[in-house]
Amino acid sequence: MAESDISALVKCIRTDLDCADMCDATVKVLTRQTAYDLTVIRSVVSACLTTVIACAEECERHAAHHVHCAICADVCRQAEVACRDLLVALDARQTGSPVGAPN
Repeated sequence: MAESDISALVKCIRTDLDCADMCDATVKVLTRQTAYDLTVIRSVVSACLTTVIACAEECERHAAHHVHCAICADVCRQAEVACRDLLVALDARQTGSPVGAPN
């Protein structure tokens, strides 16, 4: 928020904040030590995936000019992989297939 061209980064900052909130909410839902609903878990992880992709894409637009945007984009891409992997594992659990096995 201390950048001199803050007006050019408003959408990026908003996307970053949305992403941080969504990731925080996802962690809270996933780490509860009680019974869970796979449909709810899948929906939350899917929403997180959508958010981290949007954030990565927005930060990639600014990455050449702002190191923090490059770092954010990279971390979001890592989170994207983690969300995709978790969705595969959830699908396998729901169908009873081993993770990585063809459905």
